[in-house]
Amino acid sequence: MPGTIMITGATGFIGGRVVQHAARLLPDRGLRLMTHRKALLPPASPLVETVPGDLADPLSLRGVCAGVDVLVHCASQIGGPTEICQAVNALGTEALTAEARRAGVRRIVYVSTAAVYGRGPFRGDRPEDLAVAPASATSRSRAAAEEAVLAADGIVLRPHMVYGAGDRWVAPRLRSLMVALGSTVDGWRSQLSLIDVDDLAQAVLATALAPREDLTASVYHASHPHPVRVADLLRALSDVYGLPWPTADRRYGDARAHLLAQGRTTHDLDMVAVDHWFSSAPLWHALRRAPGPGFPNRFPPHASWYRESAPAA
Repeated sequence: MPGTIMITGATGFIGGRVVQHAARLLPDRGLRLMTHRKALLPPASPLVETVPGDLADPLSLRGVCAGVDVLVHCASQIGGPTEICQAVNALGTEALTAEARRAGVRRIVYVSTAAVYGRGPFRGDRPEDLAVAPASATSRSRAAAEEAVLAADGIVLRPHMVYGAGDRWVAPRLRSLMVALGSTVDGWRSQLSLIDVDDLAQAVLATALAPREDLTASVYHASHPHPVRVADLLRALSDVYGLPWPTADRRYGDARAHLLAQGRTTHDLDMVAVDHWFSSAPLWHALRRAPGPGFPNRFPPHASWYRESAPAA
């Protein structure tokens, strides 16, 4: 029988979904779930075990990979002080991969981010076409985590924006941006790579189990292959949040000035005002699976969750 699959970040947005799909699709496979801050429910199966582990404390990782066949690393520090990002993402992943190698783990899959490239425009590029040039503490530390995984002969997946029930990052920040701007920006013509969280989780799991000969690269973009217009994304969010669609339009430079005058950063504007879409076809080809129907079909089932989780007006 194949060995255990270990999943880090098992209570997180992406890691939690990987756990759900692994339990459903692989009921006879051992699962080891590593978590730090949040408690997990008692295992529903004797084949599922939970272990504590703190990426910021390498000593807590000693022995966590013993008996593990595949490591799926979904845990990340997003935001926060530079030193915490470095401790968790960079040094923590380095320590975790060292444990995996010591234990003879056969495959490591790391869920990273396309933010390691910095700001766009990006239009249909593959990983081999782009230089890693992170622009924030989070993305710099995650780029360092990638280096540790690749040095261990692991596989790196780089999604861009991930949406779905449980999203506490993408949609809430875009909602805040829309409220602060009160306008569209250059007609919101730019395009983004998006992926539904369940489609991503299943792709992560498929990468963990794919025959090695099918994985002809070490780094893949992990998004739906068809980009989404920012106008379509923001209209969908406006509908679920009950925000009126703006009648005014600003030029990009004016929008930046408007945000800066409010004491806000322009990070979120910069991420949607220019193209950020990446070629993901190689991943789906390697996995021999369809990428799902895409944003127009995947987003509506999440609308009620977004609506109910919106902050009070």
